[in-house]
Amino acid sequence: MARIAGVNIPTNKRVVIALQYIHGIGSKKAEEICAKVNIPDARRVSELTDAEVLQIRETIDRDYLVEGDLRREVAINIKRLMDLGCYRGLRHRRQLPVRGQRTHTNARTRKGKAKPIAGKKK
Repeated sequence: MARIAGVNIPTNKRVVIALQYIHGIGSKKAEEICAKVNIPDARRVSELTDAEVLQIRETIDRDYLVEGDLRREVAINIKRLMDLGCYRGLRHRRQLPVRGQRTHTNARTRKGKAKPIAGKKK
C-alpha cells in the first residue's frame, strides 16, 4: 500500500483513481500528476515502482496544496471572512447558506433539524 501525502492509497485501483483519495486532488489534478510523472492511465498502484511513487509524492508536495495544509487554508479563509464582518462572513457565523440559496424553505443541512413552532398548525 503506497502512502502519499499522509494517505494510504488503495493498491488495487488505477493510479488516477487512487490519487483522488487524497483531499484536494480530483480527477483533473490526478490526470495532470500522472502526465507529469509519465505514468499511463491504465497502470495500477500495485504495479508502480518505488521510484515512481517517490516522483508522485515529490510532485504533489511541490506543486499542490493537499490534505492538512488545504484544510487549514480553507479554515483560515473562512475565519478571515468572519473577522471582516462581510456578508459571507456573517452567513458563516450564523451557519446559514452562504451562496444565495433560499432559506424560507429548505436549507436544513445548514440550519439543522426543524424547530416546531407552537400554534402553527392550521
